Amino acid sequence: MPQFKFEAIDKEGKEIKDIIEAATEEEALATIRHMKYQVTKIAIFKERKAKTGKGGVTGKTRTFGGVKSKHLTVFTRQLSILQDAGLPILRSLNILMTQAKPGPLKNALIDVTNEIESGSSLSEAMAKAPKAFNRLFVNMIKAGEAGGALEKILQRLAEFLERSETLKSRVKSALTYPICVVFFAVGILAFIMYFIVPKFKSIFVDFGLPLPTMTVVLITISEFVVNFWFLLPLIPFVIWLIVKLSTSFEYGRFGWHLFLLKLPVFGTLIEKTTVARTTRTLGTLVTSGVPILEALHITKETSNNAVFELMYQKILEAIRDGDTIANPMKMYSVPPFHFGALAFSTFFMPVVGAGIYAIKLKDKILDDMVVNMVDVGEETGELDTMLYKIADTYDQEVEAATDALMSIIEPLLVMFLGGMVGFIVIALFMPLISLITNLSGSNSGS
Repeated sequence: MPQFKFEAIDKEGKEIKDIIEAATEEEALATIRHMKYQVTKIAIFKERKAKTGKGGVTGKTRTFGGVKSKHLTVFTRQLSILQDAGLPILRSLNILMTQAKPGPLKNALIDVTNEIESGSSLSEAMAKAPKAFNRLFVNMIKAGEAGGALEKILQRLAEFLERSETLKSRVKSALTYPICVVFFAVGILAFIMYFIVPKFKSIFVDFGLPLPTMTVVLITISEFVVNFWFLLPLIPFVIWLIVKLSTSFEYGRFGWHLFLLKLPVFGTLIEKTTVARTTRTLGTLVTSGVPILEALHITKETSNNAVFELMYQKILEAIRDGDTIANPMKMYSVPPFHFGALAFSTFFMPVVGAGIYAIKLKDKILDDMVVNMVDVGEETGELDTMLYKIADTYDQEVEAATDALMSIIEPLLVMFLGGMVGFIVIALFMPLISLITNLSGSNSGS
């Protein structure tokens, strides 16, 4: 009896992958539905046979990690151009595979072409290379194959990936400058504390000068750096490790993501970036003909934020019960209180962290404008258009927010560095001025 491999969503919205035996595909679907599962994908199960080197493309290299997003973006655009030109899909893939440099993408394309030559469809072949092609990519290709509009789907997918890459690059460029400045500033200050201040300290000790409070504080900091210099790289590593371990659990991951959303200035930027990405993802999937339940499930999985994942999960459950998207979206746009987020706020922002979290506790992760536009889109049957407009609006707001962030950070960094240098100069020269004055008085008296 034939076997069918299927993917489905259960009542709780969890993804189910399994294999079932049935005489026909219709019988398999009926059995799965009887199990109270929402089927998202079903195909005849083919056992993968080991390749002997004959009749298959070889040349794979050993690689680590997945495909970089910028490489996938370029590949998608090139594939869409070749398909628009009317080339067969296998020939297009062979052309791009030949041009690709050795790496994860080339390995994935080798696997995909071999699967297609064995009789699989493009979406089925790509689904077997999850390190290169995620569920969003695979489902859009599947929708394009079903609708006979693969070249249009590839164009939409390329535009989606290009916009996502542009948004990611904009945020990265906004954060690179302040991170580099802070890194070099810490290095310079550590050098001064380790090598320069101890020399001044020996001078002050030799002359037995009474030291002002500022100088005592500076020397105390310098002694700490000299004695415990190894803590300078160790402290950030320990903090990173604490966050990494905390976010390895679902509770800690939710708390960390909620803490990031509640951060002053940066939280708004993260929120707008996530809204832009998730609405564009959902709009692209809806436009491509992916069923709404599957589209929401994919959007949830690709949001990369536990707070938004919870909201989309609630929306998915509400739609399964017959509700619209807008109602649960409005209801669950305010995240619940989370002790983990409060703990992170208190740890990273001592004194003020708990207060900031309390003030921003009821802040929404989605503006009313988003909910209203989704509501209008559902009523008019143009949900995908409205989602695209929301994404475009938030893309512009992210650009404005990054520009504003840079305009705030630059003067703050200048003030911080100027204050630190001024403190060091004053703390070191006050005893020297006192020494020069005493020596001048002694010379004039004699």
